[in-house]
Amino acid sequence: MRNYIKLSLALVVFISMMSFSDSTTSIVKASTKTSVAADTLTWKLLGDIKYVRKKHATYGEVEFPQVNMKLKMMQKKTVFMSGFIVPIDNKNYALSKNVFAACFFCGKSGPETIAGIKFKGGAFPKLKTDTYVTLKGTFRYNETDVEDWIYHIEDAVIISQSK
Repeated sequence: MRNYIKLSLALVVFISMMSFSDSTTSIVKASTKTSVAADTLTWKLLGDIKYVRKKHATYGEVEFPQVNMKLKMMQKKTVFMSGFIVPIDNKNYALSKNVFAACFFCGKSGPETIAGIKFKGGAFPKLKTDTYVTLKGTFRYNETDVEDWIYHIEDAVIISQSK
């Protein structure tokens, strides 16, 4: 089991290093005016991550993420971020750098290419898989819990979405 986890993490890190690209700008609508706002949190910035091997009580030796200083300074700050909706179960979504067919769960990307989403007020909007959205929310990172997302967007509100 340990070798499987080590191999999986090594593969995830390798593949994720090969899949980074710049994010695009998003259109934000305010009343009757339309303005263009760049994402304040990009997939390229999220991809700038290192891993450190540490002992874990349940899994033995595990690679824990270490986020960069720019992301640490964004902890609990409001961010704008764009990506594809990936349903996790009937009550949770994630925001992904890639469409579902090439997302983290399919082994084609790393864990830094996905962020857990918690919508404002516990809302659960009906969204289709691979819908491209821009979210506004509070950024949070996780460097200690290997069973949780590395990145989170909390109190999220959909600013724009593709049809």
